[in-house]
Amino acid sequence: MSIGQGKAIMKVELRFFASVREALGVANESVEVPEGIVNVGDVRAWLRTRGGAWAEALAEGRALRMACNHVMTDASQRITDGCEVAFFPPVTGG
Repeated sequence: MSIGQGKAIMKVELRFFASVREALGVANESVEVPEGIVNVGDVRAWLRTRGGAWAEALAEGRALRMACNHVMTDASQRITDGCEVAFFPPVTGG
């Protein structure tokens, strides 16, 4: 079974910030993720299957920060029902 196929098993709150939000045209969204989506990286890959701006903004090689329940994380962080997953560009400054 490929990512995103199967019945929905969890509800996840998505948050998009800064240039990611601008590219997608949405700041937040509540989604039911399909069976097989178990971590933050899976959520990112599943969202890319929407194509267009989604595939570009969340592309595999693109520098992107991720958080789960307000804690910075990497792609391997497991998700749970009702959790919040956020995506945003790396922060630069001085």
